[in-house]
Amino acid sequence: MSVEQLPRTIWWEDNAVHMIDQTRLPLQGDVLVCNTYEGVIIAIQTLAVRGAPAIGAAGALGVALWGSTEGMQFETLADEYLVAAQSICDELADARPTAVNLSREVNRLRAVIEKAAAEELSPETLSELLIAEAHKVMEEDEAANRALGDYGAALFDSPTKFLTHCNAGSLATTFYGTALGVIYSAHTQGKVEHVWVDETRPVNQGGRLTAWELLFAGVPSQLICDNMAAFVMGEGLVDAIVVGADRICANGDTANKIGTYGLAIIAKEHDIPFYVAAPSTTFDLELTEGKQIEIEVRDQREIEGITVSGTFDAPSPEISAAFDKMIAEGPAEMPLSKGHHMTIARKGGGFAFDAWFKNTPTHVQCFNPAFDVTPAKYVTAYITERGVITAGEIKEKMA
Repeated sequence: MSVEQLPRTIWWEDNAVHMIDQTRLPLQGDVLVCNTYEGVIIAIQTLAVRGAPAIGAAGALGVALWGSTEGMQFETLADEYLVAAQSICDELADARPTAVNLSREVNRLRAVIEKAAAEELSPETLSELLIAEAHKVMEEDEAANRALGDYGAALFDSPTKFLTHCNAGSLATTFYGTALGVIYSAHTQGKVEHVWVDETRPVNQGGRLTAWELLFAGVPSQLICDNMAAFVMGEGLVDAIVVGADRICANGDTANKIGTYGLAIIAKEHDIPFYVAAPSTTFDLELTEGKQIEIEVRDQREIEGITVSGTFDAPSPEISAAFDKMIAEGPAEMPLSKGHHMTIARKGGGFAFDAWFKNTPTHVQCFNPAFDVTPAKYVTAYITERGVITAGEIKEKMA
């Protein structure tokens, strides 16, 4: 097994956007096919695709998808086309607020549209240009991830015990990964002794996605609960922490998955280097400090209960026939007692279910910020495709 055998996260095929449905990993490997830009927006908002570079690519592909479908209904790139295109770009850019990559890559394709309109190109020609530009976004992201992985691996001379948080792996990018990209590169060089994987509540991207990736790639690792990180650091079991990022300000303040800030403070207490791995597209020099970053607050149901999905085979032809009758008009919605919920649908020769089980008191109030901001003073260095830099070098190196 190796990282090169991991599936691609998102791609263009048959005039549609294809992606691994990350809400169903690791127990199901479903591919989600989006035939409209609205489907791409839903995929971004529901975390079917997530991770700053990956949703940036999704945004770019969403613009290209609109251009190759609804955009083809226009005869020219006149005012009506431009008004519609700008609206679609705005919708895609605003699908999630915290990661800068999404708006940056959407605006990159917006610029292609504006240039094509100025040159009076046809919608057909523009569609080809948008698809080509979206492919460039994906290709450049993978190249950046591989480069920053090598720069990061060069920081370590001997087998190292890493700790990481959330999923900044291949699934969070078009391919290879940022924080895990460093670990993958280090692993190929014999520099990884062990990786501690934070589960990353409440959506468990670490437990579901990072643990799956590392197993797939053959990297030695163990999953821990978020509140165990201080213990393993205190026991001397961590040499370095590497995390990803969703937005990095000009002063180095970094937004990343909730829980990152606490890890950075604990790392400083234990004198453990704390690295942020991210491509240049994640740096936002228009923001001077972390207080300016909009933090996404998500549905409290992510805290109130747990989401599970799976497949099953009916134990008899009679039961199979009963299920088929129940879902004859489509997936069957099954409200359960105590607020639980389940949906059942056909999947191949068996059936698939998606369920949400409440495990908190009725009427409990929850606060669910998806990200926090780690002040630059806690970050040892930033690992990028342009090299390893400090907070004081960001304005120069990332300009």
